[in-house]
Parts: sequence; structure tokens; C-alpha cells
Amino acid sequence: MPRLSVRLDVLLDRIGLCMSRGHRIDGLWVGCLTSDKEKRLMAFDPVEEALGLIKRHDPLRYDRLRRDLVRIWVFLLAGNWGEYRHPLRMCVLDERVVLDEATRSEQIASTIVHEATHARLMRRGIGYEGALRARIEAVCFRRQRAFAARLPPGGAAQEDAQRRLTGYPEEFWTDASFRERRDQGAAEVFHYLGMSETFTRNAFRLAALVRRVGDFIERLKAPFRRRRPF
Repeated sequence: MPRLSVRLDVLLDRIGLCMSRGHRIDGLWVGCLTSDKEKRLMAFDPVEEALGLIKRHDPLRYDRLRRDLVRIWVFLLAGNWGEYRHPLRMCVLDERVVLDEATRSEQIASTIVHEATHARLMRRGIGYEGALRARIEAVCFRRQRAFAARLPPGGAAQEDAQRRLTGYPEEFWTDASFRERRDQGAAEVFHYLGMSETFTRNAFRLAALVRRVGDFIERLKAPFRRRRPF
């Protein structure tokens, strides 16, 4: 059974999706959590352009992507350009990156390819445990690089993928590093939203409490998991 924190994350995602507006592109739901129509269109256009790039330059990968993903959600992320959330088979793209005029559609497309690779691996039963994480990320970066090689020359996507493939030490993918980056990213999100320092501190305290409760429950359940049936 998933950990308490994972179940809570999925619940919050479902609530956010219910509050989002979206439409379908070749059967793939693309949505954004905002009631501002202009902002929503500003988010949809880059994602639609990115999907069009994949469809034109790598149609086989595009067909796989449509099978492996159910939805693409533009939302705020803590420290990443994109994330794959398996319980909802969803690629999440950071709102600030998508809305940034400096972000090119090929970079968004490359990020979608990366997250769709995570989806494909998980659908085949390959998880994201700490011992495998660096190798899994390397696979995803190689898929990014392979896709970028199909694009017209002069783009930044292939260079970005190559730099990421070779630029991270293995300890970058540990649970502790993940937590540190997520906390820093969460603080930046709160600042972006204009939240006060008091709100930020209380949010981190609540998150730490949820983690401790989840860890405690996991420890309570551990002896029962080790028991063998008669």
C-alpha cells in the first residue's frame, strides 16, 4: 500500500485537476490550474507547439507517448521543469517554465519526452528506487538526446540533454538530495505566489509532520509485511 504522504499527494493532485481547465490533443488531456483564460491560453500554446514538434519529427515516439501518458498538467513544481506522477499517469510541467518567453518549444518537448520515458519504464514494472535512480535518469536523458537529434540543427535541446546526462554525480539522485532540492523549490514556489514567511515556515512544519507520521505508520506495518502466510 502506498505511503501516507504519497496518498496525500495523489489526493491533492486530484483536487487540483478538478479545479483545472483543459482540452484534448490527439486524445491526450492538457490542462492548467487557472481561471484566467489569457494565462491558460499562454500555457496551452507552448505545450501544443511542443507536442506538434514531437509528432512531426518523431511520430513513433509520439504514438508511444500517447499510450503511456493520460494527461499533461501545467502546474507549479518544486525544483523541476517536469515530473511524472504514476498514479495518475500524468506529466506535470512547471508553470513558470512554460510561461517564460525564453523557454523554447523544443525544450518543453524534450521535457515531455523525458517524463514519458519514466511513464513507459513504470508501466513495464521498473520503479524509481534509490539504487536504480541514476540509471533510470540516464535512460530518460538518452531518450531526450535521441529525440533532440531529430530536430532541425541549431536547437538547445540536444545540448541540454547531453549536459544533464553527464553533469550529475550519482549522489544527486539520493533521497536526501531530492528532499533538499524539493524543500528549496517549495520555498521558491511560495515566494512566487507571494506567501509570507510565516506561511512558508508553517507549511514546512506540516510537511515534516506528515513525513514523520508516514514513517511511523510504515514502521508499525513492517512486521506484518514480513510474516509469511500459513
